[in-house]
Amino acid sequence: MNEASWRRLEFDKVKENVIRHTVSPAGKALAERLEPSTKQRQIESWLQETEEASELLASGASIPLSAMDGIDPFMALLGKGRIYNETELDQLSVWLTSVVQMKKYMNSKRHIAPTIAGYAESMYDCPALREELNRSIRYGQLTDQASADLSYIRRHIYASEDKIQKKMEHALHKYRTALQEPVISKRRDRFVIAVKRELRKQVPGTVWDESSSGQTLFVEPLDAAELQVELQQWKAEEERERTIILAKLSELAESFSFELHRNVEAMATFDFITARAKLSRSYDGKRIALSDQPVIRLRGARHPLLGKDSVALNVELGYDWKQLIITGPNTGGKTVTLKTIGLFALMVQSGLLVPAESGSVIGVFQHIIADVGDGQSLEQSLSTFSSHITVLKEMMKFAGPRALLLLDELAAGTDPSEGIALSIALLEQLLERGALAAATTHFNEIKSFAARTAGCQNGKMAFDPETLKPLYRLEIGEAGDSHAFAIARRFGLSEDVMLRAEQLLVRKQHPVDSGAGQALEHAAPAKTAMAAPARPAEPKAEKLEDAAKPKKKPFEKGDAVWIYPLKRAGVVFRPADERGNVIVQIQEQKLTFNHKRLKLYIAKTELYPGEEYDLDIVFESKENRKARNLMNRKYVEGLTIVTPEEDMY
Repeated sequence: MNEASWRRLEFDKVKENVIRHTVSPAGKALAERLEPSTKQRQIESWLQETEEASELLASGASIPLSAMDGIDPFMALLGKGRIYNETELDQLSVWLTSVVQMKKYMNSKRHIAPTIAGYAESMYDCPALREELNRSIRYGQLTDQASADLSYIRRHIYASEDKIQKKMEHALHKYRTALQEPVISKRRDRFVIAVKRELRKQVPGTVWDESSSGQTLFVEPLDAAELQVELQQWKAEEERERTIILAKLSELAESFSFELHRNVEAMATFDFITARAKLSRSYDGKRIALSDQPVIRLRGARHPLLGKDSVALNVELGYDWKQLIITGPNTGGKTVTLKTIGLFALMVQSGLLVPAESGSVIGVFQHIIADVGDGQSLEQSLSTFSSHITVLKEMMKFAGPRALLLLDELAAGTDPSEGIALSIALLEQLLERGALAAATTHFNEIKSFAARTAGCQNGKMAFDPETLKPLYRLEIGEAGDSHAFAIARRFGLSEDVMLRAEQLLVRKQHPVDSGAGQALEHAAPAKTAMAAPARPAEPKAEKLEDAAKPKKKPFEKGDAVWIYPLKRAGVVFRPADERGNVIVQIQEQKLTFNHKRLKLYIAKTELYPGEEYDLDIVFESKENRKARNLMNRKYVEGLTIVTPEEDMY
């Protein structure tokens, strides 16, 4: 599969979360090798493991996982003739105890987790090794019971130390006038007393050390010297016996090499499975049905990295249509939808539970390729469009019934007309090859392709026209709008810019009959009030023509109108009075024109979202709007609203 696509779909972040939930180095190593499988039986087995572990955690019982402290380096040296020390063997003893606990725990949980409970049967108690370690080592030290010889030697050591202690106490009393302080200490493993330097000759014996100032000498009294030699001999015997015991224990451990390796593998597996279950429970993951067909049906699916408050997704691919073209406004959730589809496929094929509701189904895909984000590579100096083409080339290479292809912003990064043509040609090829594809776009031509093509379906991200906010909900069956103008107004883009943009859009969609090229170029109607008057017609013909024309609808406040004398657009501030005069706002000026000199350009119903849109935003200054809102709430002395007289044209 394509690892670059895994990163684009954020599978690497999910994998990192699995790794963080492991407790042992061996379990972490398994998690680091986590990859989606393309084998259905393997995937089913993984999902079964994760589901059972999740149910174990849900039962409230703590799974006795072992951190396996020190076991990895121990196993690395096993079979190489190493004599392990007491700490290493003690860690082995503790770990073998945890193996016994895991076997007992899993045996008691067969009714909840029959599959993974069966894995515990492959673990070995190693009773002979465990009992020998428990008898010989405690708290990282050899016990007196480790061997009969060690017990014998230590008895003589204890006796010698007792004799020396009595001799030293006698020396403290005997040489008390020469001592710096009446304390028995050890220097170089010898019992000594602290003697003043100037009184050294009063204490016969061997000097083993001195203080940093040089004023105190640490002397082994001659009275205890012979006993101390005897003690050192017994200590040497103890060290020889210690080496013999550790060598025997190490040899015994090596004889269980196969069993120990199997135990490490089993414990690491339990750790890895439990980590998958812990992650799945963190986002309320569930096991969804795995289909033998390349299909996707997600019900109530939530992106696992966005939290439980993310909006649920319902989407289908592979049943009634192979392609889904998703449209809607920017920041409306189109890209998240693509990522959710792709990430769910990768997670399921990796044995992870996913946050989706019952009825969700997903197939097994040989190739999951995503072109999400611009994918621009600074290292390779690729442009956005070039990087798209690189991914598209890979999609074409692997396109087939078992391929899931996700394309974000079709036709982006190049000339729109060429990009649209290329995108439609690509979609046709993918459809012909039977690949499942989901794509996002803003282009109407691609929406139209989806609407008229069998096997292709439109979908839109819902958008609230009242609040001008995206709802992040995918609705299948119809194409959506980008709502760019409404969003731009919501964020306060200049009304002059907006009117000009709408003017250009209308002229692009509905070009005028005569002088169309000139009108589009100069953004003004070809016929204006300044044009030469037409030749007078016969009275009867004129009356007949007038009778045939529908009655002109009067202008309304908020309508965009074309002003023939000024050759520009404005917005109606006050409809026509009894004389037919209309007040029109142009930027911050309000001018009066006769209605005959105006032409409806864009009706207010097309300009503003909803009947309740506050037109004062267009006509009043920000200061006046603030003042009016304040007046509506309370009385403010001296607060006034100044409305300048309309300039008359």
